[in-house]
Amino acid sequence: MLIIQEIRAKSILNKSQVFDYCVNPYTGCQIGCVYCYARLFMSRYSGHREGWGEFVDAKINAPEVLKKQVSKAKEGTVWISSVCDPYQPLEATYQLTRRCLEELLAMQFPVTVQTKSDLVLRDVDLFRKFDEVEVGFTITTEDEKTAHCFEPGAAPIAKRVEALDRLHAAGIRTFAFVGPLLPGNPEKLIRDLEGKVDRILIDRMNYIRSVKGFYRQQGLLQETSDEFFEDYKCRLIFALRKRGMLFEVLF
Repeated sequence: MLIIQEIRAKSILNKSQVFDYCVNPYTGCQIGCVYCYARLFMSRYSGHREGWGEFVDAKINAPEVLKKQVSKAKEGTVWISSVCDPYQPLEATYQLTRRCLEELLAMQFPVTVQTKSDLVLRDVDLFRKFDEVEVGFTITTEDEKTAHCFEPGAAPIAKRVEALDRLHAAGIRTFAFVGPLLPGNPEKLIRDLEGKVDRILIDRMNYIRSVKGFYRQQGLLQETSDEFFEDYKCRLIFALRKRGMLFEVLF
């Protein structure tokens, strides 16, 4: 059972170690990824006792707080979002991400959006108005069964790839975050992404100790080894270079 609370945030535009700023319209995430680093601290930070994927706090005043903050902030790239999926199912009701995008658009702050949901297509009209915007999907494998196992609330891989195609065709800069690397066929994954993304980022599974038990339950313990990640990375790089696609390896 999902526990939903409406809360009021004191700050929504916060400093980020990845980009200049991050905006998280929600605390908690319905996607419930087994490997999410936020699950390691978010329950404690938020005061929730529920497990990761079992609670979401909607920051109902986020757009109003953001409007005040961006009017005073130095311009910088905003990452939407760092510890939740900005297009998790509740976004269809609350529209907090969309309303935050409207405030960022008013000031023309550069924006990078990262999601696992094709609900992002709803906001193509806004993305087209930004001077600088990039929209990407986390795609950890091309194998639907594996993806659903590790990312139970995410859109199917096929829908994510289709959404990337539609965004790219609309003239919006797109990327795929291929990480953490999950078992699958890297060559097929790159074939599926060709022509739909401007760049690809590659990363291994981090915080291995926290997920080894789950891997063991799935009979995938070998896929937590350094050898697995190195081999998978090399196969991805070979396929990417063969097609002349831009990429960056993060490990």
